[in-house]
Formats: sequence, structure tokens, C-alpha cells
Amino acid sequence: MNTAKYAEDLGAPDFKLAGLQVWIHGRQFPDADDYWDGNWLNVTARCSSSGADVLTSGPILHAPDLTRWLAALEEMGRTLSGGADLVSLEPELSVEMKMETLGHVAVKVEITPDHMTQEHTFRFEVDQSYLKPLIEDCRRVVAKYPVKGKLDSEQ
Repeated sequence: MNTAKYAEDLGAPDFKLAGLQVWIHGRQFPDADDYWDGNWLNVTARCSSSGADVLTSGPILHAPDLTRWLAALEEMGRTLSGGADLVSLEPELSVEMKMETLGHVAVKVEITPDHMTQEHTFRFEVDQSYLKPLIEDCRRVVAKYPVKGKLDSEQ
């Protein structure tokens, strides 16, 4: 598969960071209102750099994961310290971000279409100026796909 052409056909990503692009296609179970089933999002994620291009898709992000990531990104943007990790229950995609000296942000993306047979890690360094557009994009996604229901321990 030509992943560049495939990504082109998807249009603009919902959020991007360095070589990572993510498209949110909707909820896996749009009629479900409970915390677990109602919050799985169908996603396409692509990460590329220096001759490598990895694509994965499916219900691999949970809306609460994006909400937590947004809160961590906002804190990181305010304090210019710490980190912000997008961690999913599914192993296909994770993003680790850590603020370093002089406003640089170390980014590590782990992405795989098949976690049983493959591992792909990309490392990027971006400037703090990348945070504001990422935060704005994440706010739009979280507003479009708010968390449904409550976690059992919250009820």
C-alpha cells in the first residue's frame, strides 16, 4: 500500500506532530453511552521519517486517553516543563513528549499495525511552538468526541 497516497485521500489530519498524523473517523459504537464501549474511536494514524512510513488503523484510541493527553499538553504548554503522554489501552499507538532545555520537546512515537510481530519507534525533536497548534487540534477533537458515561469507580 502506498501510505502517502492513502493519507492524502484522507484529507487533513485531525492532529499532527512532527512526522505523526492522526485522523479520527468517529466512534466505534456511536449508539453506546457507557464508558467503555461508547468511547472507542476509529482512528487512522501514520508516522513517517527518513525512509520509514508506518500506518495503523482501527478502534485504537479511547476518548478518555485523548482528554488526559490534552490536560497534560495544556499543563506542559503553561509551565514549559514536564511531559505529556498519549497512552492507549491498545498497543498500536503511543506518544511520549518531554520538555527539554531551551524550549525543545523530545517526542517518541510508537506505532504498529501488528503488535504481535512488529515494533516501530520514531523519535523527533520539536520546538515548544508546536504545542499551541497541537493543543488547539486536540481541543477540537475532545469537543467533538467528549467522554461518554462514567468509569465504574466514578459512579
